[in-house]
Amino acid sequence: MKLKLPHGTVAVITGAGSGLGRAFAEQLATVGARMLLADVDAEGLEETLQLVGKLGAGPSQGVTCDVRRPAEWEKLRERGLQMGDVSLLINNAGVAVSGQLLDVPQEDLEWVMDVNVWGVLQGCRTFGPQMSKRRAGYIINIASAAGLLSPPNLGPYNISKAAVISLSETLHAELKDRGVRVSVVCPTFFQTNIMAAARGGSEKQAKLIARMMQRSRVQAPDVARHALDAVAAGRLYCVPMLDGKGFWALKRLLPQGYSMLAARIAKAQREKL
Repeated sequence: MKLKLPHGTVAVITGAGSGLGRAFAEQLATVGARMLLADVDAEGLEETLQLVGKLGAGPSQGVTCDVRRPAEWEKLRERGLQMGDVSLLINNAGVAVSGQLLDVPQEDLEWVMDVNVWGVLQGCRTFGPQMSKRRAGYIINIASAAGLLSPPNLGPYNISKAAVISLSETLHAELKDRGVRVSVVCPTFFQTNIMAAARGGSEKQAKLIARMMQRSRVQAPDVARHALDAVAAGRLYCVPMLDGKGFWALKRLLPQGYSMLAARIAKAQREKL
């Protein structure tokens, strides 16, 4: 699949030290993109920089960054200005918290909201105004099918990703006539490192998720390609997996039936986990 983004695009990617963030960087390297790569993992960032350099990326930099901190976004903005006009922002950094919603510790709720919601919002508010002023740019926000489907036992994660979807829908409406294209990506399962730092849930649940990640026919490079093509084409929603598309269609067609199915799944999970 040939990328439709301009050659030499200047891009900012969060969570670029591994997984989907690295897959985005590798795809963009094929069009000679210059990249500002951000992650809390300095070692992972260096590995990504080495990889994209071999793939033909333009001059790129890695910056350790905690997306929860506004001051660190300001640091990224200044670095981005030094590279030129940032025309692509990929808000990819994210974390996971699972468990029964009413039982999850407050500190875990705040952590997932800070990273998954505030991190994305800060990114959009940091680079979006420049794109709007230039009347050109692309924003990709990584959400999840969980934000569309609200599966039980993943409440904190569901809420954070639903917020990213709503945020993206709002930006799409507000920026479309300003020449800025916004896409929100809602994958189901594929292999990433997100579970390594996940909080909450049971060992059984973690093993089940790991198996589903491994078995997926759509992996990080595929998700990255779908997302980049979606934003280049101006498509708001990117749901790259067939299971996600199917369940989302079912929920929209039969919302009451879908909610009854979710309740049955929640009951079954309580009995098993």
